[in-house]
Amino acid sequence: MNYLILLPTVAAFLLGAGVVYQSMDDIKKLNNYAVLSTVLVSLTAAVTLVSMSGENVTLFRFNDLLKISFKIDGLSTVFGAMVSFLWPLAVIYATEYMKHEGKQKKFFTFYIMTFGVTLAIAFSANMLTLYLCYELLTFITLPLVMHTTDDRSAYAGKKYLVYSVSGASLAFVGMMIVLVNGGSLDFTYGGIGTLTADTTILLAYLMMFAGFGVKAAIFPLHGWLPGASVAPTTVTALLHAVAVVKAGVFAIMRATYYLFGTQVLSGTWAQNVVMSIAIITICFGSWMALRSKHFKRRLAYSTVSQLSYILLGVTIMTPAGFAGALSHMLFHALMKIVLFYTAGSVLYMNHKEYIRDIEGYGQKMPKTFFCFTVCSLALIGVPPLAGFFSKFSIATAAAALGNKIGFIGICALMFSALFTAMYLLQIVVLAYLPHKDFDYGRLTKVKEAPKSMTMPVVVITTAMVVLSLFSQPLFTFFELVAKGGF
Repeated sequence: MNYLILLPTVAAFLLGAGVVYQSMDDIKKLNNYAVLSTVLVSLTAAVTLVSMSGENVTLFRFNDLLKISFKIDGLSTVFGAMVSFLWPLAVIYATEYMKHEGKQKKFFTFYIMTFGVTLAIAFSANMLTLYLCYELLTFITLPLVMHTTDDRSAYAGKKYLVYSVSGASLAFVGMMIVLVNGGSLDFTYGGIGTLTADTTILLAYLMMFAGFGVKAAIFPLHGWLPGASVAPTTVTALLHAVAVVKAGVFAIMRATYYLFGTQVLSGTWAQNVVMSIAIITICFGSWMALRSKHFKRRLAYSTVSQLSYILLGVTIMTPAGFAGALSHMLFHALMKIVLFYTAGSVLYMNHKEYIRDIEGYGQKMPKTFFCFTVCSLALIGVPPLAGFFSKFSIATAAAALGNKIGFIGICALMFSALFTAMYLLQIVVLAYLPHKDFDYGRLTKVKEAPKSMTMPVVVITTAMVVLSLFSQPLFTFFELVAKGGF
């Protein structure tokens, strides 16, 4: 057995713990340590993903059915590669932004360790391992949510904890039902093969969907996500684009395609229920985003909506739907982290939190708002940008179902696209086209964010555009993964 598969996670924990021993007298040295540590973990993860595909290692065995195991397959590769690319860029952004928040040692300790836990989720070989890492993710991100330690962050942290632990408990019950009835929790594409579509098993799936769906912000279990916007932007970008919410989506993908199997779930009332939840969440999140006047909160509700695009693709329960979900999981991470970093740059440089206050900022922060505009158009689904291809793939898969709920899903995507255009383009228009009586003197002190904040934004936007223009190999890979061929 090759225990090197655990190296990225172990390295992240050791390097994260090493932050404690760095001196606060030299912030530059601390920042360099954080960046180099994260780059090292990312490189280790990349080598692991490339060289150990198909490897399986059991770390601990409780009995013949329960064990802590790790394995790299196609879905692991997609999720692991996504977080490994974005995390170093997030840390570079954070080195500057956290000067605004303080407590850098505490922040970077948990930020780097969270990277390791997220990779452990990606590499989990069975539902028990994923569940334990999933719970650990809640507790290790809690100090990040409560970083500012004021009343608002304390309330947000408690809410996050209650929602997450309650959801995980529900998922645990579903997992135990599967273990008792199926005799295994190991991930196998197509399902473990010992389950039947009876009421107990379908209820177990709904429990796991709802339980893991808490982190994926399904309605009405989404309440923790907008509240968590009080955390530093480097944290909210992590929560809403990369790690926590995507961990919820990832867990649902594993449960649907690798534990229960679509042969058991497809065509049942359980499929109709989970598709309906995704459709309702898409519409609800879009509507709430349009209503919100707070910059980060609007983006948070946008995340609520966009995550259920992915879940809609998952719950279609066909390879085409799964491939569309994988593509949107990746593209949403790239697009949404840029949008959050724009909000963070505005807050850091000018202490403005509300959309009405950014009027004219496009002229003074050209790099930041250009990237925001490009990623907004992509998230809306304007061709030939990434969001168009992923949403079109999901809509096509929904149409292929040929039933009423598939048609309703397409209508929800169209409704959400319209609302996404309204709530994002309003920001773009305000930033570039102030009203005719606008006092330009208000922009005197407005300036572009430092290079350590603009560079990650430009790099991620560039990566998104390149993947948009040369997306065919990526979609071919997603289709391969969605068919269990990797």
